[in-house]
Amino acid sequence: MKDQNRPHHEEHDHHDHHHDHDQNKHNEHKQGDSQSNFKLAGTATLHCLLGCGLGEVLGMVIGIGLMLDNITTIILAVVLGFVLGFVLGIRPLLKAEIPFRKAFRIVLMAEGLSILVMETAEVLIQVYTPGVMESGLADPIFWMGMLLALVAGFIAAFPVNLYLIGKGVSHQH
Repeated sequence: MKDQNRPHHEEHDHHDHHHDHDQNKHNEHKQGDSQSNFKLAGTATLHCLLGCGLGEVLGMVIGIGLMLDNITTIILAVVLGFVLGFVLGIRPLLKAEIPFRKAFRIVLMAEGLSILVMETAEVLIQVYTPGVMESGLADPIFWMGMLLALVAGFIAAFPVNLYLIGKGVSHQH
């Protein structure tokens, strides 16, 4: 039976308090997921940077060493960046005995966009940093440009990985 002397809003205070507690618990869980997603995105981006970066630098070194023109050198660097990025992504899946086609699809979904964004940022930095594309392997500007490109690649790909992880696209490392 209702207590007629008790104001109406007091009847809901307990319910509202219970709801606030549940909402706080949900927000804490969500914040924990955000922190864990942030960490996973950092790890995924570093993993991507390892493969893409190695391929990118290797392609640039080969292109400059063979005195290829800038366009051919960039194409070689991007292709090697994608190949090494995919190889490093697929390798642990193949070790886990996942069939190649399935492993390839997983890496394409989880890392393809990240690799694309990273490669794009790296190429833009190499092309638009004065002196990088005209330098030789012994020139400090070449290596500074490569370092700057790798940093830009990480910065560009990190939000992509964070978004993908937030959407439930798994990264296998």
